[in-house]
Amino acid sequence: KTQLRRYIRYNQTAPEPAPAAVYDCGGLYIDHESHTCTLYSKPLSLTPLEFEILWYLCSRKGHVVSSEELFEAVWGEKYLDSNNTVMAHIARLREKMGELPRKPKWIKTVWGVGYKIDE
Repeated sequence: KTQLRRYIRYNQTAPEPAPAAVYDCGGLYIDHESHTCTLYSKPLSLTPLEFEILWYLCSRKGHVVSSEELFEAVWGEKYLDSNNTVMAHIARLREKMGELPRKPKWIKTVWGVGYKIDE
């Protein structure tokens, strides 16, 4: 009984906080429940994959996300080498957001590492 009591007492983990349902990244507002995204109060028309990419990047705001991690999280498949799928989707997403290719404001490229959205 003592061992069981100690096991239960010392192996309890704190419940994980529920993920946010809404992200507001300084003008970029994304709501997962209603599946809507607005940029400076103008609605963005995104495909489900583009929405999930943006949601994943917003959920890790301030952290660099590699192409491999992004692909595996959004597509749910193993990443294959020389796969330009993520890069093409990021380019379309930037275009819809009206970002300049050389100076993106929202989705930044960290060369040789991945992508991030600044805080």
